[in-house]
Amino acid sequence: MSTHVALLDWRRAAHPIDTSTYSRNHIVTLNGGQALAVSAPAAFGGDPVCADPEQLLVGAVSSCHMLVFLAVAEQEGFTIEAYEDCAIGHLEKNSAGKLVVSRIELHPAIRFGGDERPSAAAIDRMHAAAHTNCFIGNSVTADVVVRARPGR
Repeated sequence: MSTHVALLDWRRAAHPIDTSTYSRNHIVTLNGGQALAVSAPAAFGGDPVCADPEQLLVGAVSSCHMLVFLAVAEQEGFTIEAYEDCAIGHLEKNSAGKLVVSRIELHPAIRFGGDERPSAAAIDRMHAAAHTNCFIGNSVTADVVVRARPGR
């Protein structure tokens, strides 16, 4: 259906704090030309100023859920003025003792506009549809939990 490209470029450089190891900083360039400064999480010797792969994964799940939710809401005749999410990924050891992003919690808050406002049940139904149809969420093994916050 489509192809998505990410070019990764890492070059050996001194670690800014620990001279006995290497820098984890690298650039990921997406096929739209956007260059992202990426590193390991700070707990693993990375640069806290850069995004880390775990944050990018959590952000991708959150973004995909939102985009599908917006499409579902539009199909149902609702207008959304603002959508905010505080997505949280949990890095834990699995049963094999491997570190995995085991759970991603989405906490969306949505502000509806227009004359038609959905009921709480309709919002829950739209989140369920977004969850079911988010292909990023469908691609990861982490549990994705939606805990919608009250809208504004």
